[in-house]
Amino acid sequence: MSAPATPPRRRQLSIQEHVQGVLDHDRAVLARTITLIESNNPRHRRKAQQVLVELLPHTGQAHRVGVTGVPGVGKSTLIENLGLLLLEQGRRLAVLAIDPTSSLRGGSILGDKTRMSRLAADDRAFIRPSPTQGSLGGVHRKTRETMLICEAAGYDVVLVETVGVGQSEIEVADMVDTYLVLMLAGAGDELQGIKKGILEVADLIAVNKADGENVPAARRARRDYANALRLIHPRSEHWSPPVLTCSGLSGRHLDRLWETVQSHRDALQQSGEFTARRQQQRLKWMWALVEQELMARLRQHPDVQQRLPELEDGVLQDRITPTLAAERLLSAFGLTP
Repeated sequence: MSAPATPPRRRQLSIQEHVQGVLDHDRAVLARTITLIESNNPRHRRKAQQVLVELLPHTGQAHRVGVTGVPGVGKSTLIENLGLLLLEQGRRLAVLAIDPTSSLRGGSILGDKTRMSRLAADDRAFIRPSPTQGSLGGVHRKTRETMLICEAAGYDVVLVETVGVGQSEIEVADMVDTYLVLMLAGAGDELQGIKKGILEVADLIAVNKADGENVPAARRARRDYANALRLIHPRSEHWSPPVLTCSGLSGRHLDRLWETVQSHRDALQQSGEFTARRQQQRLKWMWALVEQELMARLRQHPDVQQRLPELEDGVLQDRITPTLAAERLLSAFGLTP
């Protein structure tokens, strides 16, 4: 019995084929280009950057919206029904759904395409589940570049759904225009567990699941959150974050929610803060990448790897201070104070 034939390898696209396919709204090429962006292969990374440079003039026009909230708050349900509403308005929507990374296989655990089946079935929407790969804030380190690719492909709204756990969730605020924080009511003390850092960067708060018997509790929670916001200096001097109630499941008040998102963008654009915020985001992005690359190179340096076990053990056993150990690692890397 003969062995099964090995399937032929898929032909690699040229840089120009990637660029033209994205600009032509070819969903298959778009998916392959994002896969190229996400690759850690050095050759792929160089090619991806060349593709991005070609596409940069076609980016920047989309409204970038981050959606966060604790697990169980209903992010995916709200995004699907809000997305369907936006499609009815004639928009094209990309959803970058950040999944926790499987510790065993490194892939997405939740599978957002199965959680947003109606939205995924519409050709005007593009959903990309992506594992976090341990990045801060539950945001994959290539999410920003994926967002640019989607903008070049003509999607005028990009929603980024975050994992919703960890203090570093505020990182997503540095990559979107509007940061929407979803909250729950009826779960005990509504103010308990609210992180000041999240409220400081929120542009809009929505109490979700405000339907049926939960409506009165949602209204009370809205008042509590609004009072809490009065104690915090707003992120922008041109916008005071409002608190709304809505139901992602029934669609109640989702139209008003999107109108508020648009009002936020309008306020920033009229004041000039919109452009300034995006410029600062690009600079922060650059320095974040520098820090990541420096850390990666430091850990891979042979002299650092040789000294690391001894220094780590010394810190654990109180034979050396963490500060002195850090200085010796940097010295091994070639950096001296």
